[in-house]
Amino acid sequence: MKVALVHDWLPFMGGAERVVTNFLEVFENAPIYTSVYNNEKLEGILKNYNNMHGSFLQNMKSAVKDHRKFFPLMPMAFESFDLNGYDVVLSSSSSCAKGVITSPDTCHICYCHSPMRYGWEFYYEYAKNMGKLKGKITKYIMNYMRVWDRVSSDRVDYFIANSKNVAKRIWKHYKRESVVIHPPVRSKFFHISENKEEYFLVVSRLQEYKKIDLAVEVFNELDLPLVIIGDGPMRGEIEKKVKSKKIRLLGRQSDEVIKEYYSKARGFLFPGEEDFGITPLEAQASGTPVIACGKGGALETVIENKTGVFFNEQTVKSMSEAVKRFNTLNFNKNEIRNHAEKFDEEIFKQKIEKFVKEKREEFKSIEKWKVL
Repeated sequence: MKVALVHDWLPFMGGAERVVTNFLEVFENAPIYTSVYNNEKLEGILKNYNNMHGSFLQNMKSAVKDHRKFFPLMPMAFESFDLNGYDVVLSSSSSCAKGVITSPDTCHICYCHSPMRYGWEFYYEYAKNMGKLKGKITKYIMNYMRVWDRVSSDRVDYFIANSKNVAKRIWKHYKRESVVIHPPVRSKFFHISENKEEYFLVVSRLQEYKKIDLAVEVFNELDLPLVIIGDGPMRGEIEKKVKSKKIRLLGRQSDEVIKEYYSKARGFLFPGEEDFGITPLEAQASGTPVIACGKGGALETVIENKTGVFFNEQTVKSMSEAVKRFNTLNFNKNEIRNHAEKFDEEIFKQKIEKFVKEKREEFKSIEKWKVL
């Protein structure tokens, strides 16, 4: 069975890129097709992978540096790949990767991290801080992208959703059914520390919808120690909001450094509404309880009062009350880790391999025509 993997972009490592790594461990030596990739910032088997195929955007240094500026060209980038020679195309998509064109004999399975966030209901949040001219241009671009996104969803034969939350959104925007297979956590990589410290931890890409600025405002007010690991376009604005000397921004760090911070943190903060969110599970695999926004994927990974607590509104008051409530509770580190192990990457890989093989056989057996 010839399998090709397709992913939106690979400029750095994150949760979605860990999924692609696991795909590659199941389907060894499969080619990866993506809009752009940056070998310098990739890790593990993805780094300098010899069967990586970038689109025409790969030839543009500015696109590799910041792929978001070339978003309107992404549909063309993915439609340029010739995938006719494969039995199965397994796409990993939160944007345009699912829009590849395949032959009638190719089974296309999409692991959907999310329907295009900035195209649908989250569009208004992305657009609200844009200037008048940029907002008007974006409005027309996104109108086109929504049409393309909906049409391209019909190119997928089977959808896998990364959560029940995303399955609902797939049905809402694409009117397609899906099977839920939760993303993998590297539970064996993380460990429990016997020596907990007093700081709370954030590990996140610093983007607006992640709401890391909310965590900063809360910890300015509470005057509690907070460590923020990660980088992104919001870093400058977040740095300006830091008033307490107990808040530290460490920027991007290695996995080994992050692992130690996870294990020693008093609690992990997850203030954004995510489609799923792998970092709360990484924290729990380290025996660290979570304070999360009670919306989206966190509802599927955090157990109230056992592995963490929720706050219902993304406000300083609501999150502050959750932190205060958190500080009154006692958590069992081993119980927290045992919960995270249910999402282990080995379980994920077994589910993916089984699903792909079964759907490939089903796809081959279905007659999609009638002869009169």
